Amino acid sequence: MPSMEVAQFCSASRVVIVAGKGGVGKTTVTATLATAAARTGASVLIVEVEGKSGLTTAFGCEPLRYEECEVGAGIRARTLTPDQALLEYLEDRGLRRFSRRLTNSGALDVVSTAVPGMREILVLGKVKGLERAAAADLIIIDAPAAGHAVSFLMSPRGLIDAVRIGPIRTQAEDVIALLSDPARCRVILVTLPEETPVNELVDTAYALEDRVGIKLGPIVVNGWFPDAPEPSQAVARDAAILGLALGEDEAARLDAAAAFRHERHLRQRLQVERLAERLPLAQIQLPFLFDEIGPAQLETLADHLKESVAAIPGGAES
Repeated sequence: MPSMEVAQFCSASRVVIVAGKGGVGKTTVTATLATAAARTGASVLIVEVEGKSGLTTAFGCEPLRYEECEVGAGIRARTLTPDQALLEYLEDRGLRRFSRRLTNSGALDVVSTAVPGMREILVLGKVKGLERAAAADLIIIDAPAAGHAVSFLMSPRGLIDAVRIGPIRTQAEDVIALLSDPARCRVILVTLPEETPVNELVDTAYALEDRVGIKLGPIVVNGWFPDAPEPSQAVARDAAILGLALGEDEAARLDAAAAFRHERHLRQRLQVERLAERLPLAQIQLPFLFDEIGPAQLETLADHLKESVAAIPGGAES
């Protein structure tokens, strides 16, 4: 079968929501996907919804604001909070003075407590507006951690049950239409090749498909250690490369280090095989990098993303 191109992968839907357990590197994957998409000539908008993203370090840019700013060639980014989304919504309808009083008084907190899902629908409604306005060829959402991501994306259906008529219900219906259309939106889940993150990803995947009705894209396995030779082979190879004559102690220590690396690789391979059995989706592997993630590292990861995507048969991205 023909392989998949990065341009095809990045254009499969206009909105991509990147989610995963805290600590698996979903923000790094967000930045990597944006970098790879921008290389194809696509315009990219990253939307950060938690307010504590590592995107500033990854792109080497100033802290993100509600207003869009350029963080890389062809890549823009912004934050999106419920208060800011509500302000913009009301101001667009000529209610600027009222909107300021509403947020300054803390009334939004009262409303969101009385109507669960209100805060989330403000954010998702803004994302829907950006998608409809074609704000970019690809809009990437750096979503909350996995457990919160499910409730975040479930909020429109909860509001449908709670609100029978009016603009809030209309907004919820529009957001559901966005989330359930695979040409408009899909979720890419991120994990590490470890038991706990894999377990949580599987649970999140089924919750998103069954309860939200959203299409899942390929799984990104982040922090992947490359294949390692058998320990004795590793020691002999490395010594030959360095031109070293190793004593017994040095050889034993190197052999132990190689054995540890080899065992780690076997454990992570076991986890990705288990993941494939429980969740039959294509997998994209990104390597573990020892350096802090910055612009140069994003370029490296984007290269690996391109190679991994090319290994996916065309049309079989999920």
